[in-house]
Amino acid sequence: MFDGIESGNAGLKKQKGRSGPAVTRYRAIWISDIHLGTPGCQADKLLDFLRHTDSQYLYLVGDIIDGWALRRRWYWQQAHNDVVQKILRKARKGTFVTYIAGNHDEAARHFLGLAFGGIVIEDEVVHITERGQRLLVLHGDRFDGVIQCARWLAYVGDRAYEFTLKLNQWFNWARRHLGLPYWSLSQYLKHKVKNAVSYISAFETALAREARVRGMDGVVCGHIHQPEIREIDGITYCNDGDWVESLSALVETMDGELRLIHWAAAAGQAADIPARPQALPLPLPPMPAPVAARTFEPAAAE
Repeated sequence: MFDGIESGNAGLKKQKGRSGPAVTRYRAIWISDIHLGTPGCQADKLLDFLRHTDSQYLYLVGDIIDGWALRRRWYWQQAHNDVVQKILRKARKGTFVTYIAGNHDEAARHFLGLAFGGIVIEDEVVHITERGQRLLVLHGDRFDGVIQCARWLAYVGDRAYEFTLKLNQWFNWARRHLGLPYWSLSQYLKHKVKNAVSYISAFETALAREARVRGMDGVVCGHIHQPEIREIDGITYCNDGDWVESLSALVETMDGELRLIHWAAAAGQAADIPARPQALPLPLPPMPAPVAARTFEPAAAE
């Protein structure tokens, strides 16, 4: 049903333009938490990913533009503009692009159901895979107790995360000069701090529970910057990660297989992301009120 590693060519279509790079075609691609407008955004890496991939469906699963950061300080590089232009170009060329609003770009929720430049804005949608799986697609911030119940704490956490990323940049600058590979400080802290591990597991279980209540086969989300594909009580939980540290995306191959890929910085190749075992039995936050989701069914084969 799914594979946690991008490997092999089964179900994929590769094509090469006359002068452009080799392009791998998927049926659907999910990316989120790009955080355009922040120094931590790895826009160059994302642009490389977008140039080497194509799809029938492209889902932008929230926190694409970081409105929180831009309100504090304007930061916008040419590479950020290039990412926006590349996505718009994909929409013009026939890719069905859906923008799912997140918490950092929550202003987009004022325009739900509208389309700008061929990109439809939604709060959540249902994607039906080639194999008939019904996947609930949403950012996931509505299932974050900090966002819902202590918004001020979310802002404090956002600033602390920015500080960690800056620290991480200096740390990896030193590692590069020593010939060492990239190493993520914040990802390390997430796995080592018990409360962070518990928070991630509770978040994943809450999303899986919501998908099960709605009669779905799985859920696709972002928000916590933790790429993952795994089964939780019979529900396929997928998190497409982020483009600040993980450089990851979720894809559906042309035959309907779900895969998680990690875009290697230099070679533009997929790298392994280790899967984790079953969910921990942690207390869950109360479920938010359900929101009607649009459904996108499989189109005829191209």
